[in-house]
Amino acid sequence: MCIEHPDITQTLKTGYPNLIEQPEHFGTDFRGNEILVGDSVVLDPETGEICLEEDLEDYLIEVKGFVFKTAD
Repeated sequence: MCIEHPDITQTLKTGYPNLIEQPEHFGTDFRGNEILVGDSVVLDPETGEICLEEDLEDYLIEVKGFVFKTAD
């Protein structure tokens, strides 16, 4: 005879509990990266494109063609 732990029995019946609440999905940015509710974003008013604030420099270079350089 085999005795099974009650937690294992419950998990087999109902699946694993969601122990960590998942943040709500807001959308995706210009690269297809997930944006979650509460993330800081920048909106391009010309195109309506959304960019995570931390990727703004990349967006300006890759999408808008901006060039960043040091003034000489």
